[in-house]
Amino acid sequence: MKILLAADGSAYTRHAVDYLIKHLGMFGGPPELGIVHVRPMIPGRAATALNKTVIQKYYADETAKALAPARRMLDKAGLKYKVSQLIGDPGAEVAALAKKGKFDLVVMGSHGHGALGSLVLGSAASKVLAQCKIPVLIVR
Repeated sequence: MKILLAADGSAYTRHAVDYLIKHLGMFGGPPELGIVHVRPMIPGRAATALNKTVIQKYYADETAKALAPARRMLDKAGLKYKVSQLIGDPGAEVAALAKKGKFDLVVMGSHGHGALGSLVLGSAASKVLAQCKIPVLIVR
């Protein structure tokens, strides 16, 4: 099974990784695993004021920080994975990667803001659910 794990560095991601590791048997053994972090784009005005190298370093550093907890857990469990770093809208980018990469399942944590929070703030999990054509496992 080919699984895409969306990671944002939060405790919710750690819960999702822990669930995935503890329930590997449900997936028919060790999966082909991809782990992705999506950084929202720096707003245009701020980006034009910054050097391209500075922006790239920012994205790389923030992605490394966000993925570190999940990577430690997966490494400790002896699971191999491929890392992807994307820039843009997290929900849309995760859904697009799931399709492009021909994944069988997306696994992600949810902050659980509820209906009103999702309406006002938007929710990466809600966007992935709305845009993905494959199953999405949301761990809370």
